[in-house]
Amino acid sequence: MKIYTDKELAKILDKKIFHEIGDVADSLGLECYVVGGYVRDIFLERPSKDIDVVVVGSGIKVAEELKHRIGRKAHLSVFRNFGTAQVKIVSQKEEIEVEFVGARRESYSHDSRKPIVEDGTLEDDQNRRDFTINALAICLNRERFGELVDPFDGIYDMEDGIIRTPLDPDITFSDDPLRMMRCVRFATQLGFYIEEETFDALRRNAYRLDIISGERISDELNKIMLAHHPSTGFDYLYRAGLLERILPELVALDNVDVRNGRAHKNNYLHTLEVLENVVKNGGGLWLRWAALLHDIGKPKSKRWDNQTGWTFHNHNYLGAKMVPNIFRRLKLPMDMKMKYVQKLVDMHMRPIVIADEEVTDSAVRRLVNDAGDDIDDLMLLCEADITSKNQVRKARFLENFRLVREKISDLKERDFKRLLQPVIDGNEIMEMFHLKPSREVGILKQTLKDAVLDNRIPNKREPLMQLLMEKAHEMKLV
Repeated sequence: MKIYTDKELAKILDKKIFHEIGDVADSLGLECYVVGGYVRDIFLERPSKDIDVVVVGSGIKVAEELKHRIGRKAHLSVFRNFGTAQVKIVSQKEEIEVEFVGARRESYSHDSRKPIVEDGTLEDDQNRRDFTINALAICLNRERFGELVDPFDGIYDMEDGIIRTPLDPDITFSDDPLRMMRCVRFATQLGFYIEEETFDALRRNAYRLDIISGERISDELNKIMLAHHPSTGFDYLYRAGLLERILPELVALDNVDVRNGRAHKNNYLHTLEVLENVVKNGGGLWLRWAALLHDIGKPKSKRWDNQTGWTFHNHNYLGAKMVPNIFRRLKLPMDMKMKYVQKLVDMHMRPIVIADEEVTDSAVRRLVNDAGDDIDDLMLLCEADITSKNQVRKARFLENFRLVREKISDLKERDFKRLLQPVIDGNEIMEMFHLKPSREVGILKQTLKDAVLDNRIPNKREPLMQLLMEKAHEMKLV
């Protein structure tokens, strides 16, 4: 982070758009300031495209006059119900979006995060901001151009790496509970820590999260998930009592039972480690979700066996069944993204089982066939899932995974889709034996598929037809 003087800030803002906004405000006799994330990111030396301008007066009037001066290159959108306007300026070099709003004060009712809004001063507007690092403003009027207004020492909080509310955090979070999610999100994205009083207020007001919609919560969760170290965010959510209200299935993993002196690992801590491993290896958003949810079936599947100790048989299957309800509750997309996460949760044990035994061609063929285009992501998840502290065991798994990857690569080179899908399909089987879609058709298809995957016969019409007729005779279909 770098601290700038007002003169240095004026130089940084020495761009046509900021001078034009300031000139328009001067012509209307209004104060105007660039505020929020754009100012914060100047000091954090981060790129920022979102420009928010607060006008002490009508932000819409400034936006309309700016559009008039710039002409056809500027596109104006006015949202009178919210007292805001947007000006989008499109040129060959760049596209600039500026949001205008009048300075305001806000008050809230207990059962809604929608405030009652009144015109206010710059001070009122800064008071309503969520965190001190987002409450900074830089004046754009000609006489004070570049002057920083920082009433809550947000600069010093940035320097110290602190997330803190400008006013009483209990009021800030109770008024708009989404700010609790934003608090964790900013701490995670910026690598800051949450100031003690602010964190205590998170715990006291966690119940207020219940009035926030699933869409809003999932939007913040996705931003946390896409951070460099998302596990930090989930740790904050858990310790603040927020995670229990969002993902109780994840909280349920933080339990270690001991019997006869034998304990299983803490599956919550393991999950966060797997998530970090996926991030480290370049996993995208939905692979990260698969990592977060891959073991959620373990609490339901946990059993004690006197011979083998703690077991979690079929936890992958149970977890996969839980995924749709979680996505539905959080208003996450119920399309192919959910299906992808569900599939990876369901299949995440398959490569591990293969790698724990002799790596056979047949097993790899089946894995590739079932995983399809998601095979690489599945392998990345499974390698991330190896968090054993036994280095010998870990090394053996990783070496076997290398062999699995080599066999997968070999299959890809030989166009595995063409090779592994039997040349006789279900439609032809139904036509041949005068069947409708049924259990019998499924059995015949699986017979051919198993023979190809196990490499017992070549994927050619004549030998497959012979096998098909033999199975049909056995089932008394001919």
